[in-house]
Amino acid sequence: MDDPKTRPPSVRIESVDIVRGVVMLLMAIDHVRVYAGVPAGSSTSATLFLTRWVTHFCVPAFVFLGGASAFLHGRKLGSPAALSRFLVSRGLVLVLLELTVLRFFWTFNFDYANYSLAGVIWMLGWCMVLLGGLVWLPWAALMTVGVVIVTGHNLTDTVFAAAGPAAQQSGLAWLWQILYFGGQTTVFGFPVAILYSLVPWIGVMALGYGFGRVLTLPAEVRTRWCLRLGALATVMFLVLRATNGYGDPRPWNGERGPAWISFLATTKYPGSLDFLLMTLGPVLLALGAIDQARGPIGRAVALFGRVPMFYYLLHIPLIHLIFIGLSVARFGAVIPWMTANHPMNPGPPPDGYPYSLPALYGITALAIALLYFPCRWYARARAERPQWWMSYL
Repeated sequence: MDDPKTRPPSVRIESVDIVRGVVMLLMAIDHVRVYAGVPAGSSTSATLFLTRWVTHFCVPAFVFLGGASAFLHGRKLGSPAALSRFLVSRGLVLVLLELTVLRFFWTFNFDYANYSLAGVIWMLGWCMVLLGGLVWLPWAALMTVGVVIVTGHNLTDTVFAAAGPAAQQSGLAWLWQILYFGGQTTVFGFPVAILYSLVPWIGVMALGYGFGRVLTLPAEVRTRWCLRLGALATVMFLVLRATNGYGDPRPWNGERGPAWISFLATTKYPGSLDFLLMTLGPVLLALGAIDQARGPIGRAVALFGRVPMFYYLLHIPLIHLIFIGLSVARFGAVIPWMTANHPMNPGPPPDGYPYSLPALYGITALAIALLYFPCRWYARARAERPQWWMSYL
């Protein structure tokens, strides 16, 4: 693999934008599911399980490709110092957005004193801050850090199973939950719901940053590397999962329903090695398979992948507003559940409220169609009239 410093700054790679666009569309399914009152999954219903399962690809791809984008952006900036400053500042902006604006978009209430959300954007922001320090390492050392975190963090399962209760009752319980456990905690007197702990996601972002080097290679070579790495990760998942060996604290045995559902029901919080291999393997295969993709559908999907953070900031309030309108149409008023503490602490939906899966898919399609136009406007504006603040969205 040649040295990327010998190459000029790379142009956008369409396959990356397409895969990231698919991820953004799948993300909408899961967030519509939240407001539709549909359960997160099922051990017996194949359609309900798969509706949730396909969205599992979102966060791993989002974080991994975020690392790759950081690598490519660093080539444009020209120095580790400039990249580090950008990652730290952008990461802190994302953390602030999650705790303030996005928290309001999710809930439409101002009860910040009793509910703060540390979701995927919060996690992504802190991972960028940490990556701002890692970019000073040599490429091989950074990749080693990423591999060790992703492949090794499940070694701590046994330790934390024994030490976890004591750790969560100590004065540093909030730090352990931010780093590993997730869940409800109190930070400096404020209650925080941590959806994504930083481990293993900083490792995933580091690997994505290292993978950015692959994206600088000629198209034919890049395709081969994507297919090889994707096949390797997928085979590793199948072997580890089939043998119930290392890689996931929850073995599959068919007790939670059909064997195939149990097999695919890997641990997401925190993301186990099996979970990451199961999701990142197909993502890499897709990058290789569609590297030369063209056509109107590919261009439409790629549009969302070119403006992922702008899309994310818009799609949550839009989906929430759609369900506000549906609440008025169905019940004659905005039911209190619509302004509960979504997505982690809304409580059960009212009796008779949950939507059917066909309705969930239809509402998702409506939201995506409405998002296309502002995303197209922003993509054009960023390409034709770029402003400094646009690099933060």
